[in-house]
Amino acid sequence: MTQLEHVNITVPDVDAALRFLKIVAADFVVRKDGVAELGYRWVHVGNDHSYIALQAAHNVAQAQLPREPYVNHGINHLGLIIDDAISIEEKLLNAGYRRNGPLVKDSYRRRIYFYDDAGFEWELVEYLSDQPEQKYLYE
Repeated sequence: MTQLEHVNITVPDVDAALRFLKIVAADFVVRKDGVAELGYRWVHVGNDHSYIALQAAHNVAQAQLPREPYVNHGINHLGLIIDDAISIEEKLLNAGYRRNGPLVKDSYRRRIYFYDDAGFEWELVEYLSDQPEQKYLYE
């Protein structure tokens, strides 16, 4: 079986990224918080199955503004499986995060889309079934 082990994201503020992830991925812990030889900070945050590598830009002076999702080449959003979409949606809204559309309720899953402080869009999915034919039903 193939499974995604990690993604590596260059972010403008590692601590801001960690604040967002503490809301949407309560089971994630910081595995390592370090500084690379070139002087930029990096953090691995995750659980026993996968993690997200967050890193500051190697050269902040050359860092560009975020690209426009769904227009420019690159990642459009990152998807995480969560336990309770309604509760997490409320926590994110109370923390001031901006959503991209309302909660989507399918027969066997709930999906919400939010932007973090850096402008990355996250799709947060709560599955209401363990059956693959139901989980991945496209209605």
